[in-house]
Amino acid sequence: MTDQTDSTAVEPSPEAARGPAPPDLDYRLRQQVILSEFGVEALRGTDVDHLLQRAAELCAEGMNAEFCKALEYRRGADTLLVRAGVGWGPDVIGKARVGADLASPAGFALKTGRPVISNHLADETRFRTPQLMADHGIRRAINVLIQNRDGAFGVLEVDDTREGVFAEADIAFMQGFANLLGGAIERQRTESLLRAALARQDLLAREMSHRVKNSLAIVASLLALQARAAEAEPAVQAALTDARSRVEAIAGVHDQLWRQGDKDGDKDGGEDGQGVPGELDLAPFLEKLVANLASGVPGQRLACTACPQRISADRAIPIGLLVNELVTNALKYAYPPGTHPEGGEIRVRAERQHDTLVVEVADDGIGLPAGFEIGRASKSLGMRVVGSLMRQLGGSLTIPDRGKGTCFRLAVPMTG
Repeated sequence: MTDQTDSTAVEPSPEAARGPAPPDLDYRLRQQVILSEFGVEALRGTDVDHLLQRAAELCAEGMNAEFCKALEYRRGADTLLVRAGVGWGPDVIGKARVGADLASPAGFALKTGRPVISNHLADETRFRTPQLMADHGIRRAINVLIQNRDGAFGVLEVDDTREGVFAEADIAFMQGFANLLGGAIERQRTESLLRAALARQDLLAREMSHRVKNSLAIVASLLALQARAAEAEPAVQAALTDARSRVEAIAGVHDQLWRQGDKDGDKDGGEDGQGVPGELDLAPFLEKLVANLASGVPGQRLACTACPQRISADRAIPIGLLVNELVTNALKYAYPPGTHPEGGEIRVRAERQHDTLVVEVADDGIGLPAGFEIGRASKSLGMRVVGSLMRQLGGSLTIPDRGKGTCFRLAVPMTG
């Protein structure tokens, strides 16, 4: 071993350049098959440590070598950490380091970007032999750089204790692994940054929904105060109460966006759609909306049956307002005093049928006035709101004949 360095050390020795007799064609074809198989893993892989370990295993297999290691450059300490490898003891992987300076083969490949072949480490005058390799009796080594657009990640190195010669063609094989690793590591870093950005965006969106909900709650409280102060004017009081109900319906959407975001935020927007920013589950939203309406009329029975369905806030707000208007309308007119001593029942149902969301508000009351038509109910503010919201959703509102009471059926397309 020696600590001498040579500025021309990048080039392999003449003996290494000549190499042994050309390898068998099957040997090189086998290398290409192994490299191709790893390429598929590198494209699909999501764990960098696993990819580094697989690269070390397959690279050693493809070159019939005893040892292989993937070294990660630690800039602060200017060393190379053995991140993965084969042939090494358990106290090496993740712990051992070698110098990243120009006097070591791996350090030279790292700093210059040029592959290094050393087939006779014991007689090497260009580099010193790292202590780790000396302790394992390594006689020959070959190093290539792992890099991506962010710079040098580290070095891929194959070692062996047996006599033999690493040839120039082996560099191409190893560089293929190094290039695939570099691309995979860069992709993982980009995806990690993207996930962090999306998580921050989701956090900001939920915080905004929380603040909007609080602001709307204040508005609803002010409307309630004004309604109580307008006892002498029943029409004004009713209008303020209706306005409060509409504001609370919108606040309910933002409340669910905030609460469901907290619950689903750690699911990374999995395949079931959970945790997607700006979406909520319609079922708990409608259930809470109906419960709030029921709390204002203790003698009235309200029931809500809603299937879980992820939906955007842009659709949830008008749907919530529609349900609010239709339920409020039923509370006012479905069961006049004395007609149903037990209070009657108002039912809300929501389910998805193929590509359509169907929402029904039904009662068993006195039914609609003779000749009632949705499109001609312009004198009613509530029904004008319903018509406007229906057009906004691009849906249809019908009144199926149930024989008893009233049923409003809203069909909203979920696609397009």
